[in-house]
Amino acid sequence: MSGKKRNEGFIQFLKFNAVGLLNTLIDFALFTLLHSLGMMNAPAQVISYSAGTANSFFWNKKVTFRDRDAGKNGSDRLQLVRFIILNLTVLGISVLLMHLLTGSFGIQVLIAKVLVTGITVIINFFGSRMWVF
Repeated sequence: MSGKKRNEGFIQFLKFNAVGLLNTLIDFALFTLLHSLGMMNAPAQVISYSAGTANSFFWNKKVTFRDRDAGKNGSDRLQLVRFIILNLTVLGISVLLMHLLTGSFGIQVLIAKVLVTGITVIINFFGSRMWVF
């Protein structure tokens, strides 16, 4: 890999993490609000994750991965379908992990949320980079 491509990949990774930080803030804020209002963990996770995911698609498409397939017929729809599939998969993993960490291991819900987020961000970056965009 050339130095230029390596630098582009690193910058892309930094952009992905900046977008991810915003997504995470949206996700955590909404999850915390819904949880404090008495909503159960799984529905709160679905709603908050979905809000972060919508933000993620917009900013990653326009900034991080800069629409490499712009102008190709159907590329927007294909990206959106792949993005939805990837994020539904990651959402399923996150709900399952939240359940296991809080229910089976007795980890406090917000600590579990942090742990789950650390795992899912890695899955999401590689899925986005290699498959979606």
